[in-house]
Amino acid sequence: MTQINATVLKSYEYISPTRRTVMGIIFLALALGIWVFFSRTVTPDMETTFSLYPGGSPVVVPDWVFPTQPMLNALAFAGALLGAYQLARGFGRQTNAILGVVSALFIFGFLAWGASGSSLNLAGLLKVAVVRAVPLALGAFSGILCERSGVFNIAIEGMMLTAAFCAALFGSLVNIWFGLFTAILAGGLMALALAVLAIKYKVDQIIAGTVINIFATGITSFMSAKFLQKYEALNNSGRFGTWDVPFLSKIPFIGPILFSHNLFIYAMFIFVIILTVALFYTQWGLRTRAVGEHPKAADTLGINVNRTRYISVVLGGMMAGFAGAYFVLGSVGRFDEVMTAGRGFVGLAAMIFGNWNPLGSLGAGMLFGFADSLASKLAILKVPIPNKFLEMGPYIITMVVLAGVVGRGQPPAAGGKPYEKE
Repeated sequence: MTQINATVLKSYEYISPTRRTVMGIIFLALALGIWVFFSRTVTPDMETTFSLYPGGSPVVVPDWVFPTQPMLNALAFAGALLGAYQLARGFGRQTNAILGVVSALFIFGFLAWGASGSSLNLAGLLKVAVVRAVPLALGAFSGILCERSGVFNIAIEGMMLTAAFCAALFGSLVNIWFGLFTAILAGGLMALALAVLAIKYKVDQIIAGTVINIFATGITSFMSAKFLQKYEALNNSGRFGTWDVPFLSKIPFIGPILFSHNLFIYAMFIFVIILTVALFYTQWGLRTRAVGEHPKAADTLGINVNRTRYISVVLGGMMAGFAGAYFVLGSVGRFDEVMTAGRGFVGLAAMIFGNWNPLGSLGAGMLFGFADSLASKLAILKVPIPNKFLEMGPYIITMVVLAGVVGRGQPPAAGGKPYEKE
């Protein structure tokens, strides 16, 4: 009976009248925005050109040229139809998916408006979005590993920053592969410190994570100023080169976007498969989720709760270490102070947006990466919007997600609660 009631309440949450009305108004507001701010500000003779060829494929895709105003009017009309239907009947559990569709219409309209009278390399924009999603998605995976076992990890930022420093230092001293290994090891050691504080000594997990973040920022900034800035040879690790996947990278449009990258991008796609299978289709994943939802019941069944949490947190730290290595070995080839720039916290938002699911978190990371890429691309087009405002895009989306506009997530029931064996 309890399970039936929970199912009914869950269904009601998706189709509640208040939520249906609010989401319908949001859909209509986005559609109105396309018409008022974009369509009405362009002339009927304007055209938009989207380049669909980012390079790297032997098949050159011709540019997509279309009249700007009719396209914007069509987008606004489609969004208004979806909003009207949402207000009248509602899309039920598909509301979030329809929100994504309407948001995509608004973003496409914004791009068409921004490139009106000129051209925009759409394929290049999407390729950059995939690259910038890497640390966010990997950070989200780190959070999933920890929080699915019941340990909140807001120290992802500190773990990534420490790993980036180690990648630069040891990559310069030995080689790039050793730099990657030490970065993963550094993330694991930082996570072990978090696990000891949270599991053994039962320190408040938010406070413990904050302490680790502060420590990581201070020690890496000090060591960078003391050694890396003084001795350039210690801050010249190099980076992994691009590897084209045979055959797949030659697919027009899609190939260069998804299959012409370095190690970290391919690892991101591999990890989402591994994590999904491990968490939802293996005994280890079942035990990990049981420990995060109901540790007492798991203990009754013979599962070592604390050991399971230790393993999950350390694995999460190693994932954060891999994410931190990306900033150096997959991007710029050197370390700069506080170079993670809050990406660990955005990764946590991606985890929440994805409802603690690897596939959903990857999608959220892609969305945030696209917003980040969009800011730099539109600055080149000289869109009449301050560049700093465009750079705020990923963080605005993060606040919207954390405010619960797309619906409240369902974190593990025992998250943040130390377990005491009776």
